[in-house]
Amino acid sequence: MIKALGSHVSLKAPEFFLGSVKEALSYGSTAFMFYTGAPQNTRRLPLDRLMIEGGLSLWKENGMDNANLVVHAPYIINLAYRKDPENYEYAKSFLLEEIRRTSAFKAKILVLHPGSHKGEGPEEGIASLVSALDEVLENDGTDVRIAIETMAGKGNEIGRNLEEVASILNLAKHKERLGVCLDSCHLNDAGYDLRDKEAFIAKIEETIGLDKVLVIHLNDSKNPIASHKDRHENIGYGSLGYDVLLSIAQDRRFEGIPKILETPWVNEKPPYEQEIKMLQSGSYIDSWRESL
Repeated sequence: MIKALGSHVSLKAPEFFLGSVKEALSYGSTAFMFYTGAPQNTRRLPLDRLMIEGGLSLWKENGMDNANLVVHAPYIINLAYRKDPENYEYAKSFLLEEIRRTSAFKAKILVLHPGSHKGEGPEEGIASLVSALDEVLENDGTDVRIAIETMAGKGNEIGRNLEEVASILNLAKHKERLGVCLDSCHLNDAGYDLRDKEAFIAKIEETIGLDKVLVIHLNDSKNPIASHKDRHENIGYGSLGYDVLLSIAQDRRFEGIPKILETPWVNEKPPYEQEIKMLQSGSYIDSWRESL
């Protein structure tokens, strides 16, 4: 049995977080990830409208652990570029709000894309992000940890390799509040060969440390290794394949870490129930998408 396995789920009217929990449970999830509002904007409903207590009660009634609730910050937060002071200050204030909202849901992990340096160079982008994290974590008043997501290396992204992520963690003042979200699709597209799992885990130990891995995004990739594309694929239909992803999910060194599927919908339907079943059973079903 793979512990803490689930998917991204929606948070929407009319049941909001209660609906998120129902959706996650319907897939057979023991963990899940959600946004506290739309990922493409910063509009947020008041917390008292989001049916948080009802959702938490249902999660607990089903024997689930709040440690396996994960929030994802909106993609539009860019703290790696400070040459636009107005947007930079707004991004910091919004991240501060998102951390506090994460805490209100009793979640302990907020996944954050490290951002784009917009041509200023990785070192400046990392310095900009670290400065923002230092300020925000000095003032948020919670125990939420931020998991910096590994990126595929598109354009001017920072966090394109484990060394850059390690630099963020090492330069930050509040190291105890920071960790990493490993995204299998992003890592493949960044050039890491996950088929050689032991070599990859050794690389994690050498750079960030296994104790800093807080979340795993378990996704296949539409593209070959080192493509720097970032296009997720369903389990078993991409260049990584089912066996590689199953091996990561089952690895005892990642046992207590939430593992989250962010794979594409099929025929406008979520694939997560089928993908979770195949991972939990340890048995792949050929052409499984045809049944959706």
